[in-house]
Amino acid sequence: MDKQRVIIMGAAGRDFHNFNTWFRGNEAYEVVAFTAAQIPDIDGRAYPAELAGELYPAGIPIYDEAELPRLITELGADQVVFSYSDIPHEVVMHKAALVNSLGADFLMLGGKKTAVKSSKPVIAINAIRTGCGKSQTTRRVVEILKEMGKKVVSIRHPMPYGDLVAQKVQRYAEIADLEKHQCTIEEMEEYEPHIAMNSVIYAGVDYEAILREAEKEADVIIWDGGNNDTSFYQTDLLITVVDPHRPGHEVSYYPGETNLRMADIIVINKIETAHPEDIEEVRENIRHINPKAVVVDAASPLSVENINLITNKKVLVIEDGPTLTHGEMQYGAGMVAAEKWGAAEAVDPRPYTVGTITETFEKYPEIGTLLPAMGYGKEQMKDLEETIAKTDCDTVIIGTPIDLRRVINIKQPSVRVTYSLQEIGKPDLKDILIEFMHGK
Repeated sequence: MDKQRVIIMGAAGRDFHNFNTWFRGNEAYEVVAFTAAQIPDIDGRAYPAELAGELYPAGIPIYDEAELPRLITELGADQVVFSYSDIPHEVVMHKAALVNSLGADFLMLGGKKTAVKSSKPVIAINAIRTGCGKSQTTRRVVEILKEMGKKVVSIRHPMPYGDLVAQKVQRYAEIADLEKHQCTIEEMEEYEPHIAMNSVIYAGVDYEAILREAEKEADVIIWDGGNNDTSFYQTDLLITVVDPHRPGHEVSYYPGETNLRMADIIVINKIETAHPEDIEEVRENIRHINPKAVVVDAASPLSVENINLITNKKVLVIEDGPTLTHGEMQYGAGMVAAEKWGAAEAVDPRPYTVGTITETFEKYPEIGTLLPAMGYGKEQMKDLEETIAKTDCDTVIIGTPIDLRRVINIKQPSVRVTYSLQEIGKPDLKDILIEFMHGK
């Protein structure tokens, strides 16, 4: 039987994991290409031979997803495997229609083929969209488990934007590790908060190798999901975070609905700032899709360094980049703070953008008057710094998970907004985790 020729559609994350767990070393398939979307500057590279295994001595080329029709035809692809996240159901099916129209099968792999088994209990925190509040939920779970005396190690969904071989297994335990691994702003936003709470977090490319290292120092493994992807590991407790600011998205995005259906615990976050009718819509969808799940209500209360730098000021609001781009959020913690503490005006950054930041607004025009903290490389970080410097404002509000002032120069007065997860009512996460760990 001839090998099935496969193209994997991805975004430098789930695609590599699907390859590593199902296709690497599998004689029934020949992966002829990856395609790349969502993340800038990842096409035109190759998945290296050192990671691809002995069946791929030359590695595997990575192309822009726009080239997919040509690749299917010229490379004679039999199957196209969709392997990235945070995509509307309708868009996924448009891609399926394109692939099928060219004669190839369109596939989405499930957990039986791709979820790695751990020797330690695994708690996964996933979401139905980017920007729901996975990260603060993960930190809350880690905090509770550490209070119980457990050795906790988190493993973050991949963000391998650099040298893939060097990034095979990465361990972060102190700030110096961020520089050691040449982290982008997007990576620092996920790793630095764990370091700040004296917690260890792993990431990289080969997630079975990562898991085996993490197991050596952990009583409990925490999967810290990215976008709305499903866990790379077989989970013993799955917590899914939903967002009432985007009601209906919990049942209309891939694979967010999968996370909703599989969840043991569903956290309805941001309740304090959502409309009651939107909260009820989310509750109704949960009752319809997963009535057995335990629902935890939660808020994301804000803290600011100095409200006097916001009140009656012209402010430039900087928010988490992926949340605004493929997460499609119209605002975040920074804008909520601007409104709560009476900013006179939120300055539109678009007249002041340069380089790759201008390109980001062209690609995602719905961002509007917020500035996404894009920093996928040194050039983009430089463009972000220049855009901020050119913007005519009294104050810069930093609504990102890390303090941007540590990695770029901001000449204007600035104030940082931070947020955490706060459960409302019972049962709360502590009750649930105590019962779970006693069961283990």
